[in-house]
Amino acid sequence: MSRKASKKFSQSGVIPYRIRDGKLEVLLITTRNSQDWAIPKGDISNGMSPADSAAKEAWEEAGVIGQVFATELGSYKYSKRGKTYRVQTFLLPVEIVSEDYPEAFLRQRQWLNISLAVKRVKKASLKRILKKLK
Repeated sequence: MSRKASKKFSQSGVIPYRIRDGKLEVLLITTRNSQDWAIPKGDISNGMSPADSAAKEAWEEAGVIGQVFATELGSYKYSKRGKTYRVQTFLLPVEIVSEDYPEAFLRQRQWLNISLAVKRVKKASLKRILKKLK
């Protein structure tokens, strides 16, 4: 029996970052169900650019606001429930961190240096993107 080629679904996400005591830190969040560490990401909203949609996800999932860089940092793929997703990633220098945001009760968030962030995420393709920031 042959399998049909699975359609790839497009998403966008951000790597929120800040400079603390002269060192770069990135913000990771937990996924809703598995509690793995990841970056804010989601489907690209109709009528929005991937970068703008990623900024919306940063607010909803991590409670951070900033001006997303329009240049894609890289992309990675993952599979979930039989679907394959391609996530375009962008950098987001964080200007505002809120304690009250839409998914605050669903997720944890943590600021980490790049080395710890790379260790924390499970997806090898996302690790490669984070390593670009070293």
